Amino acid sequence: MRRVAVGLLKPGMVVARSIFDSEGKCLLGAGVTLTEYYIQRLKDLGIASVYIKDELFDSLGEIKEPISGKTRIETIKEVKRNFQALEANRRINTRHVKKVVDAILDDLMSNREVLINLSDIRTYDDYTFSHSCNVCVLSLLTAITLGYSEPKLKELGIGALLHDIGKVQVSKELLNKRGELSPDEYAEIQKHAAYGFEILRAYDDIPLLSAHIAFQHHECWDGKGYPRGLNREQIHEYARIVAVADVYDALLADRPYRDAYSINQALAILNHMSGIHFEPRILAALVSNVAVYPIGSVVMFNTGEIGVVMDVNRNNPTRPVVRVVFDRRLSRLKIPHEVDLSNLTTVYISRVLTEQEIMDLKNGTFVPRHPHNPSHE
Repeated sequence: MRRVAVGLLKPGMVVARSIFDSEGKCLLGAGVTLTEYYIQRLKDLGIASVYIKDELFDSLGEIKEPISGKTRIETIKEVKRNFQALEANRRINTRHVKKVVDAILDDLMSNREVLINLSDIRTYDDYTFSHSCNVCVLSLLTAITLGYSEPKLKELGIGALLHDIGKVQVSKELLNKRGELSPDEYAEIQKHAAYGFEILRAYDDIPLLSAHIAFQHHECWDGKGYPRGLNREQIHEYARIVAVADVYDALLADRPYRDAYSINQALAILNHMSGIHFEPRILAALVSNVAVYPIGSVVMFNTGEIGVVMDVNRNNPTRPVVRVVFDRRLSRLKIPHEVDLSNLTTVYISRVLTEQEIMDLKNGTFVPRHPHNPSHE
């Protein structure tokens, strides 16, 4: 499968991964053949991209993820219910919050060797709820890598899941504004950190350190964050973890004002922010759980050959297993073959092809850029 922007979808393409809304309702099921009507409906629903099947760049079976689809759907539903409860002046259901955090932890502990391969597809309106789930998963994976105990993982999980709860007190129009924010508008959005802390600290059964995650997740390692300009160890480690997870997941999401970044682009951005926005040790722990070249990525080698990533090597994430489909002259191979890059020394992935380039390749109009050494970036 591969992720395709809605603007590039064509009738006849087949959906590879079901799309759900924040209530767990299936908006479009895997196996559905797209029509002009379905493509327009996706646009109307605020969905910017879809995973589609591709017979040319086929990958093996279902891609395993660190948490199950059931756990993800239940978590997103729970986050939405609590946001709606606060908007209606009701209380957060802390017992249910703890229950979904426990379910996430159970899944993660059962899938310790699984790298994060896919980013979920979400509507613009449901962004905050899916984002909260993803930040919780990413934060807990990072903390497991750092050797956290179970009690600390649970404290972190609660705070990570509810880190954006203060946004209930910020207008949705402002949160989803397409254009540039004015200084006053940006200042208003920044208030969500303090709002979240005040909301969570009012609950006796929510640990105070969990509430501090909401307060501090926009503080920066160099002291130039908000709301208090804390730096380095002044920021609680839980919040330092959530800060990295928060930005990483935001980069991978389609937003009303920009398309999603690829995983490679997101990791490059994070690396540039290391030691400035983020603590390098924590960033490294998060990245160790991410498939740098996710299964299904179409990649070009430094030799000019092109193939699809079939499997990842956890101990050597930049050296996955690739099925070579096109030779260096861009001729399609009659019999594709697989190579495990972890066993090669002179062959490496020079870059990931964009969706437009993949379409050009299939149409015979692809003009390759000169391969380069990624170490020079």
